[in-house]
Amino acid sequence: MVEVISTHIKDVWDAWNIRGMVILSLSIQTILIVLAPLRKRTRNSFLVIVLWLSYLLADWSANFAIGLIAKNQGKELKPEDPPQDQKLMALWAPFLLLHLGGPDTITAYSLADNALWHRHFLGLGLQAISGAYVVIQSLPNTLWVIILLLFIAGTCKYLERTIALYLASSDKFRGSILKVSDEARSLEKGEDSMQEYDRQQRPLELEKHDGDLTHLEILQFAFWFFNNFKSLMVNNIFTSEQSDESREFFSRLKHEEALRILELELGFIYEGLYTKASVLHTWIGAATRTITIGSLLSAFCIFHYRPKKSHEFHGADIVITYTLFLVGIALDLRSLLVFMTSEWTFAVFSRLNEGEADDETDDESESGSWIDPQLNWFLGFKRLQWKKEKCCKGVEHEVLNTPFLLQRWAGSIKLFNFISYSMNADTERIHGAKGRRRRCVRKAILLPFIYTINIFKEACKRIAVWNHKLHQYIGDVTNNWPMFIIVIVEFWFRIPHFFKSTGNYITSILGISDLDRTIPKRFVHSEPLTKELWVNIFTQLQCKLQHPDRQDISKTQAVRRGWASGNTDLEMAKLEGLMRYIADVDYDRSLLLWHIATELCYQEEASTLENHKDREFSKIISDYMMYLLINQPKLMSEVAGIGMIRFRDTLAEAEKFFRRRHIENLRDVKAASDEILSISIEFDPRDFKGNKSKSVLFEAAALAKELKRVKMDRGEVHEWRMVSKVWMELLFHAACNSDATARMEQLRKGGELINFVWLAMAHLGLGDQLASSTKETPEPKWM
Repeated sequence: MVEVISTHIKDVWDAWNIRGMVILSLSIQTILIVLAPLRKRTRNSFLVIVLWLSYLLADWSANFAIGLIAKNQGKELKPEDPPQDQKLMALWAPFLLLHLGGPDTITAYSLADNALWHRHFLGLGLQAISGAYVVIQSLPNTLWVIILLLFIAGTCKYLERTIALYLASSDKFRGSILKVSDEARSLEKGEDSMQEYDRQQRPLELEKHDGDLTHLEILQFAFWFFNNFKSLMVNNIFTSEQSDESREFFSRLKHEEALRILELELGFIYEGLYTKASVLHTWIGAATRTITIGSLLSAFCIFHYRPKKSHEFHGADIVITYTLFLVGIALDLRSLLVFMTSEWTFAVFSRLNEGEADDETDDESESGSWIDPQLNWFLGFKRLQWKKEKCCKGVEHEVLNTPFLLQRWAGSIKLFNFISYSMNADTERIHGAKGRRRRCVRKAILLPFIYTINIFKEACKRIAVWNHKLHQYIGDVTNNWPMFIIVIVEFWFRIPHFFKSTGNYITSILGISDLDRTIPKRFVHSEPLTKELWVNIFTQLQCKLQHPDRQDISKTQAVRRGWASGNTDLEMAKLEGLMRYIADVDYDRSLLLWHIATELCYQEEASTLENHKDREFSKIISDYMMYLLINQPKLMSEVAGIGMIRFRDTLAEAEKFFRRRHIENLRDVKAASDEILSISIEFDPRDFKGNKSKSVLFEAAALAKELKRVKMDRGEVHEWRMVSKVWMELLFHAACNSDATARMEQLRKGGELINFVWLAMAHLGLGDQLASSTKETPEPKWM
């Protein structure tokens, strides 16, 4: 009988299956520890896939290795095996329990993993039983002391992960919010625990001095907002007193100070949801971490000074054991260093000056503040760094240029342009951001791969054409050929289609089909956040505070669906031609309509010193909102409506129009814009296209011509200022009504500008989170 698997391969597998799986588990832990902190700084798809695979394989490899070790304990030793070799493999079981505890930098890949804390708690018990079973099988074992120490360390590590998932789950999270609210009400009644609460929730009253905030003060304020406004993460509400306090503080902040506080607060939210930070900064975390490191070091010392190891154990197994010890200790020491230098630790060990305190408290504050200058100096390395860059029009801007390892988020904005996509044209960057050298090096490295992929795609297209022609030829001239020849030909030419269909099916089953974006990557590009853009956004939000009915702005917009006006100073009531594009317009239709019209005006009108700022703001926000609508449908689900249907219909109409004008192969956005604007529209496009088509292409052309009339009547500067304010209103409405779950999910994907806008609006009292103190807290909407 023919053997499918040779005896040699079986022998190799029997000899190295346990060793290989243990090394694989250790390698995966190293990958997670090194790469997991990077995911909040970048949106790189390759990193996302690597982390996703590593996160899933981590538990599988450790569980599989423990099963192999348990099975191996019952085998008889071969004559050439060392006498105590199986006993040493039993020592590896608690190491795998350590691996199941996972690194500090990632406990959950997504928010859905936090809801599975019950499963991890059950897994803790099952893995502990499995490890104990392996140890019992190996008895009598002279390594029992080392095994016991490692077993204690592994249990503590797994317990940390389970508690972190529990604390980040929606039920526990809401419970902690209600607990804090109850404490606050008790304190308002003047209970004696005021001083203790003061230490935990510092400061009770937000006070900003006239000068610039230091790096440490910015960190402390961000940590205070994180602790006191956690309800924002689950679309919860907070009292009018909290809103007034927050609004008063943020209204006095400078633009860059507000941005730094917001990015730190979002960073704390990320660590609370996806890492062990919320556990490690408690007495339970301190105890478990002390026990873990102490047990691991003690076990290593006992093993290292054990005599005659080379006679008792296999040489390769000794090397693997040392590797497990040394790499495990190194990774734990690295985690300890990261913990001690984390911003969460700095916030816990520092105190804000609270203004009103007695002499004794002042003395304690002075004696306890000796470390504050050192913390402030260290935090200075992670400050926002700006770099002056000239955009494509020669105008100089300050763009965010913080070094990658010091970033707290991606610091860039993804843009997508409809007309560029419909014309299959390359996108034009506005800023030469993130350094031309880095892009050149990246292109030099990736160019061979990109070239190979393009060749492969072109070959697939040609094969498809040849396949079609071959089918026609076979159908015409081979009617009398044997059927098996046709079947063979069909089989070989269907192989590529089979693999493609199989891949699509697997990705849909695994739930990772969203890793491939709806729009090809070459049509989506990044622009760095400019200081001028953030200043404009935050200034517009501060101006809204002056409106007497600011709390009712969102409700008023929702009732009359006037997304683009929103009680601002746009003066659109005097422009009758524009009102039909504002009043009674669905949000998704308004967004696509204004996006195309903005691009048409942008391509037609040249940039000047007077209109450049508003013109560029309009272009960036317009393309950014289109990116969110098309590529982030979950984030925009609350406001998107039938946006994808409108997009497809408009795209089909645009492609049809370009074919009629014979410009489909030009790949020139300027030429396409000129052709669209050249249409003579003497009637309302909505009157003849019917209800089946949701296209807004020609409505956008009509809107662009109305904007040109504004330019002729009031000047080009007024036109672009008005358009930029329209886009600010569209951005604010989307930020206020974006999906809470998707907002939190974006934190693990590099972050989004809309997260900053949403959080700023909430702190300024411009969102829908305000409620009376007696209103019941609604159920969380995420997880």
